[in-house]
Parts: sequence; structure tokens; C-alpha cells
Amino acid sequence: MDIRHFLTFRTIVDVGSYTNAAKKWGYTQSTITSHIQALEREIGGELFTYIRRELQLTSLGKELIPMADELLDTYHRITQMKNHDKVSGELKIAAPESLTISRLGPILREYTTKYPDVTIIVSNGTCGQNQKDLMSGLVDIAFMVWPKLEIDHCIHHQLHKEEIVLIASPKKKRHFDEYKGTDEYFIANEDGCSYRTMFETYLVQNQIPTFQTMELWSLEAIKQCVMSGLGFSVLPYVTVKNEVENGLLNILEHNEQFEPIYSHLLVKSKKSLSPAVQKFIELTLEAV
Repeated sequence: MDIRHFLTFRTIVDVGSYTNAAKKWGYTQSTITSHIQALEREIGGELFTYIRRELQLTSLGKELIPMADELLDTYHRITQMKNHDKVSGELKIAAPESLTISRLGPILREYTTKYPDVTIIVSNGTCGQNQKDLMSGLVDIAFMVWPKLEIDHCIHHQLHKEEIVLIASPKKKRHFDEYKGTDEYFIANEDGCSYRTMFETYLVQNQIPTFQTMELWSLEAIKQCVMSGLGFSVLPYVTVKNEVENGLLNILEHNEQFEPIYSHLLVKSKKSLSPAVQKFIELTLEAV
């Protein structure tokens, strides 16, 4: 078996097609096809199939993923043995926007000062997407803002208890009860955001009439709309601390008992972590 065949297989799983895998590695599509055909001959069955013209993993392909990941991880560690004391390479981090702008800045600044030979790539997505990217091998580290977690196949560090607050313009009503049953807008992150889901679930469970929802693409856009008086929002306090302290936003009083939410750091369970990943985890835990 050729290690390139496993790398090609894992790339197709990540990018979703033979064509995209060929573009990523600069191969022709026929080369990608030959890699998979050779791997299928060795394993004794098809790894991919097409359903309604969409590429899908077969049951054999799904079974191969964790073994291919282990093999590729071992191969990567072997190639890095000559530089085992040097912190270098590429570090891919997935984090929700709320943590990127409020928690990660100082950690990244210290990390890049200490380890300038590491190339850092940070992507922002919902917590669910960040976890998915971690488990599929697209990133090395994932951050989540979520209630308490129990996740298989992950090393998990709970970081901060994140205070979730209801915010509005100082010119508007000051208690959340005054918003219930009105046509006020709930200005929210994209669907799948953990604290949005928590708030909307709370409304349903407590038979509180839901609000008109305005979904925006960034925290800054949400804060600007709330400051203009357009509606209210639900955000981690750490993301609005400066605006609250400067009188630009007001924290609404309320009697609700929301589910506690925490920030978390996750990495896939492995026998060993790369020096780049290990040093980032150490700096993150020191900052808690």
C-alpha cells in the first residue's frame, strides 16, 4: 500500500469530490482515480459510490476513515522526528467568532511570539461545525461555546463559564418582561449558534411567545443594530463588555434561569500530539 493512496482517500472525504482533491494536490483526476482504485484492490471493496450523482462513502469507506487517520497521523509524526524539539509547521484552529474576538487574541499573540515558525490558520464557524471539522481532520483544535460536554474520541478542556446576557439599547426598555408579547426583533447569530439555540429552546419550554428573528452575519453587525434600537440580542458578556461599560449597550434585567454555558477546547484523542498543538493547549490553559 502507498501512503499517497490513503492521503488521497482522506482528501476526497474532506473536500467532497475527486475533482476538488485533484485541484488540492495538483494531480490529474485520472491520478486520483488510480489511487482510489489501487486502494480498493488492496482492501477488497469499493470505498465510494454515487447516489443521485452525489459522491458518498460506502460502509467500507466509513470503516476505513479512523484507520486512515491513525496511519496518516503516525506517518506525519515519523516525518517530524528529526525536528521533534522544534515547534513548527501548520496549526489549524476552528473557533466561534465570539471566542475569536474576545478570548483568543492574547493567546495567539503570545503563541506567535514564542513560536514564529508555526503558520496559524483560524476559521470561524458554529460550534457544531467546528466539532465536525475537528473530527474530520480539517483542523487540529476546535473551540466551542456550549453547555457541559461529553464527547467520544476527544481530549476535552473546559475553560470559562461564559455569562450569557440579554442586551438592548440604553434608550429602550430595561427589563426583559417588557419585551414579551411585543413585535421587538430578536437579533441573532446564524442558526446553530449555541446560545441562540439555548435562548430559543428556553422560550419554547417556558411557553414564552417567540420573537421576530433577524439573523445577521457577525457580532459587530448585531451589536450595531442593537445599539441603534432595532431590537435586543443574547450574547456572551465577554463580547459586549466594552460597549456595556461605555454606556453603548444595556444589560436587560430578567428573571429567567438559563442553562449554564462554557467555553471548551477540544482535540482528537491521539497517542501523541504535535509540538505545535501541545504548546497551544498549554498556553490556552495557562490563560484560564
